[in-house]
Amino acid sequence: MTSMTPQNAPFGSILTDVMAIATFKDGRWSPHSLRAVGPIEIHPAAHALHYASECFEGFKAYKWADGSVHVFRMDRHIERLRQSARSLVLPEPDAAQVAEMVLAVIDRCRAAVPDAPGALYLRPLLFGTMPNIGAAATPANEACLIVLASPVWDYFAGGAKPLRIYVEEEATRCASHLGVVKTGGNYAAALGPTLAARRQFQVDQVLFCPHGEVQETGAANFLLIRPGRIVTRALDSTFLHGVTRDSLLTMARDLGYAVEERVFTVEEMLAWARDGEAALSGTAAVLAGVGTLIRKGGVEQRVGGGGVGPETQKLRAALVAIQQGTALDRYGWLRRV
Repeated sequence: MTSMTPQNAPFGSILTDVMAIATFKDGRWSPHSLRAVGPIEIHPAAHALHYASECFEGFKAYKWADGSVHVFRMDRHIERLRQSARSLVLPEPDAAQVAEMVLAVIDRCRAAVPDAPGALYLRPLLFGTMPNIGAAATPANEACLIVLASPVWDYFAGGAKPLRIYVEEEATRCASHLGVVKTGGNYAAALGPTLAARRQFQVDQVLFCPHGEVQETGAANFLLIRPGRIVTRALDSTFLHGVTRDSLLTMARDLGYAVEERVFTVEEMLAWARDGEAALSGTAAVLAGVGTLIRKGGVEQRVGGGGVGPETQKLRAALVAIQQGTALDRYGWLRRV
């Protein structure tokens, strides 16, 4: 049995010893404070516990070879958090305050940022605390904002493994107008179908394709890739607008790829998979290759050669190089802390 060390601990399971916290009450946000990571006191009638008024973000800070620390696309993630707050009618935190909290946590935990290919994962969390179990149709007028940090190591420490994906052609991941919101309820909604497919078909994720149109998995965006061309779902309210997705597409265009953002069907995806590549994009893995697609009844189709394709590897390496400071950041995505 392998002993547990920080380097092989599950992603996000280790936290730093400091978090930032601020509260909203009487129409205003308090100044934030830094305190030890630990249990927080919450009223059992808190709005989030009964009516799921909760959202969060996830992004990374990287230590470069010279020892400096740089956070990746923090501003874009903060804006997405604020958009989630508006969608859930939660008190919207000021962008400058969220940034101040994130930077304060990174600075205090600087020594905990792993060397490359590791990183410090940042998790801002916003939830309604108004104590009222009769407030199903009333937005929370009290809230709490916390920023946690988690040192994470190489996502592919054991080597990049091609993913097995179950193609769900009927069910949706979540309510169509809330797909764009990064809220825990969406992940909870995808958990049951994902675990069921994992038990039945030994898959890693479920790709939701309601009405036969490819959407996203329970935790990542989906891309079709081949030399010089990428196809992915056009942005709409039904799925999360991934920052990693946006970064990859922006970079790919500059590398000469023709990027198509549009609706495409399961049948088109399966035809593409015969000699093309498919991948999932997200903060944790950046870009993970799909090796097998499984349809209802257990019918399997190999994607390309069944491994992690060369185009997927090339695109992931190019973005990781920017994040880790070994390639020029032409886009202003990184902020030194």
